[in-house]
Amino acid sequence: MSIFQKIQGFISTHAETSDRHPLDELKSRYYKATAKQALEAVLEVLEGFDGCTVISVSEERGEISAEIKKTRKAFLVATVVSIGPFDTAVDFNVSTETFLPTDFGCSRSMVSTVYRELDRKLAKAVKPNN
Repeated sequence: MSIFQKIQGFISTHAETSDRHPLDELKSRYYKATAKQALEAVLEVLEGFDGCTVISVSEERGEISAEIKKTRKAFLVATVVSIGPFDTAVDFNVSTETFLPTDFGCSRSMVSTVYRELDRKLAKAVKPNN
């Protein structure tokens, strides 16, 4: 990863996961679970966080929207996509509300925390990245 990418990642109020993200902590995670199992696990993890309110759940679209009001206000969207019968990808998009041009890594930290808890919840189901 270049120095520009490191600076750009730090001076941001947004974090989004993807398959080819240069940071390992922001790469998509794959689980050996059905989309419904993964969606329920994400919902349980988010509801378990202090200061997190789930706003909407769309099982058809595989999306969960949540508002976080703990240390910093943030908006999180979790997307669950079924790749196969027991092969499911989970991605996150977090935007932090701040008047500064940076959230000092808060959005990236939220993604890491949610993935860590999701890994515990679906521990037997974790698959390596494709």
